[in-house]
Amino acid sequence: MRCIRLPAAALTILPLLGACASTDGKYPSLARRDIERTAAAPVPAPSPTPLAPLSEAIRARAAQLAAEARAAHDRFTARQVDATRAVTGASGAAVASESWSIATVALARLEAARSETMVALAGLDRIYVDERMAGSDVTPLGELIAEVRRLLDQEDSAIAVLGGRLRT
Repeated sequence: MRCIRLPAAALTILPLLGACASTDGKYPSLARRDIERTAAAPVPAPSPTPLAPLSEAIRARAAQLAAEARAAHDRFTARQVDATRAVTGASGAAVASESWSIATVALARLEAARSETMVALAGLDRIYVDERMAGSDVTPLGELIAEVRRLLDQEDSAIAVLGGRLRT
């Protein structure tokens, strides 16, 4: 004789099916009950409140931070020329040699210029969060933040390339 194995879920459902059986042949009605007829209609969700425009003071502060980021990026670009020259001069030099040390200092100055751009981005991010929590339209802030992040991506890439060349 072959044994039929039922899944565990089927074994749990079987006793419940017995509760549906009726000995007198009557089954519960599927018609709406009184409580279902008198239930209140669902309350529609309130429409979202329109976002408030940014104040002039916030716009001015954000523009100032973006200008600071651009100025920091300009300083970065100027230092990048010196760092590239120093790293090229240290190509093949021993670690801790004079040319390697000069290149390391130039790379550190480059990273310091990057941190100035980062500080401006942090200020923009803070304004963004505060204004978003206050229910303001932060679209213009998002555009400025995206611009500064593009500058930082360029700076990160330059640092990675020069750092990689210095280590080899």
